[in-house]
Amino acid sequence: MDIVAHTLWAAAGAAVIHRRRPLSRGTVVAALVLAALPDVGHLLPIAGWWLFADGSFAALLGYAVAVPGQEPVLPPLVGLLSHHLHCVMHSAPIAALVTLVLWAGRRTLWVPLLGWWSHIVIDVFTHSADYYAVPVLYPFTERGFDGIAWITPWFLVLNYAALLAVGVYLMRSKGRPGHGRGG
Repeated sequence: MDIVAHTLWAAAGAAVIHRRRPLSRGTVVAALVLAALPDVGHLLPIAGWWLFADGSFAALLGYAVAVPGQEPVLPPLVGLLSHHLHCVMHSAPIAALVTLVLWAGRRTLWVPLLGWWSHIVIDVFTHSADYYAVPVLYPFTERGFDGIAWITPWFLVLNYAALLAVGVYLMRSKGRPGHGRGG
């Protein structure tokens, strides 16, 4: 799924949680950042190559919007780092390990992690074998589930229509924090 939709779905999820249990602005912002991070983090090695070596902004932009098979040529180390950061940020075992470590230290769920988890779960089903299948079980395997490519026009329309419907519902139902269902 695209980064905007990931962030909007995380915002909708935060709004629903906020109706049951008040969330601070910082918690919501952290959840939104974690919902977007998996699609941004793997660009860091390419940005570093551009800023500190002989890379270019055109290569960074080209990589960010590339379709499979049309990615710009990267130096081997930059490509390797970018690839593995993408795998790490889309990995359920790694997200589970981070969740468990934070749970052990805090003795409660750190709610912003739900943004990261939502990104992983959504991407498993909205990436196809032909369009960057998500390596959800990395580092055990880099194979991904063959879902529906989010870039498919009818799916893009359906996704944003669903986001619009959820947004309208949330705005019309006007739930208040700590009061259960809106009313």
